[in-house]
Amino acid sequence: MKEQNKKTYYVSIAQGEISQVKTASPWDFQIEATDEEIIQLREYFDQNYSSDWQAFWRAHVPYIQYHYDRENDAYDDTMKKIYQLIYKLGNEEARQHIRSMGWVQE
Repeated sequence: MKEQNKKTYYVSIAQGEISQVKTASPWDFQIEATDEEIIQLREYFDQNYSSDWQAFWRAHVPYIQYHYDRENDAYDDTMKKIYQLIYKLGNEEARQHIRSMGWVQE
């Protein structure tokens, strides 16, 4: 199987955006990724968007504590996957920043 060409993308964590245009919007990380890797990252962002809405509605049930909340657990797990994938695909600056945040261990 032939290796796909990687392209440069700019990722915003807070907005869940992935762009090939550096100046399109503020971004956090620069990565080099294949189409399949971008599809995977997009799926992670979509999962978190869904988990975030579920958590929003659950937040109106005050007797459930955060650490017993499946939606928050799902969101946290997906954030780990997002940071691990960005770490794998990111430039040295991205990897260094993610290491400093404690999201990955080498």
